[in-house]
Amino acid sequence: MAELAASHETTLFIRDNCLCLASQRAARSLSRLFDEALKPVGITSGQFSLLTSLNREHPPTIGSVANVLAMDRTTLTANLKPLERRRLVRSEVDPKDRRGRRLSLTQEGLSLLDAATPIWERTHKAVEAKLADPHVLRAGLSAIA
Repeated sequence: MAELAASHETTLFIRDNCLCLASQRAARSLSRLFDEALKPVGITSGQFSLLTSLNREHPPTIGSVANVLAMDRTTLTANLKPLERRRLVRSEVDPKDRRGRRLSLTQEGLSLLDAATPIWERTHKAVEAKLADPHVLRAGLSAIA
């Protein structure tokens, strides 16, 4: 009888060695941790990242924000809608290209980001304290991204 490629031993090897699985598990755990920490200001970790990506000197395009967040434009647009409904984000026609949109934080969005940032800083510091060398992890993740 031929040995199965997907044997139980292979499954255990993948569980213990797969970088994709390990990164997915870590991402879900980190998201839950930051989601819980950011609850008092009423946003999720994903919304915090999105709001932060809009905190620029000049309003970015949807494409440039999608690129920063490694998200497709459709997903980004769906994630923007609840923030626009809460009047945290504004989307306006790009004056240089009427087909495009520019995104910016409203004053309410900037105030919420101001309240959320110290929460993020405390939580981030606690996570980094658990790592032997967070710079190595960041460099490795950047190399993959």
